[in-house]
Amino acid sequence: MSGTQATSGATSGDPAVQSLYQRLGGAGAVDAAVELFYRKVLRDPRTARFFDGVDMDAQIAKQAAFLTVAFGGPNNYTGQDLRAAHAHLLDRGMGEEQVDAVIELLGATLVELGVSPIDIAEVAAVAGSVRGDVLSR
Repeated sequence: MSGTQATSGATSGDPAVQSLYQRLGGAGAVDAAVELFYRKVLRDPRTARFFDGVDMDAQIAKQAAFLTVAFGGPNNYTGQDLRAAHAHLLDRGMGEEQVDAVIELLGATLVELGVSPIDIAEVAAVAGSVRGDVLSR
């Protein structure tokens, strides 16, 4: 995942006009990041318990599709809206600490993959922008 790598297709080579999705490296890069991200999530005591019994292959696919849209890529997301998707987790005690942990782990994933600090900050801003929906506020 490179901060300047473009996806295939008719896109501008100028990073200033590329979507975040394109700057991150497109589908392959998002898929790789989501895989690594969930390895971190499943090892972290702040987040791991919320994935007990979850089909992680399906979860990874849904998350990759969601992030693709959120980062300005093609819309193939067919999952629930964020409030509905996370309501059961609120009942299990998910709160600010877990949202903060997810954003932190996503950032650590992107650092590990060599993403530029500017793009990591934009990813964190996107993730932070949905906090209210995830926490049903």
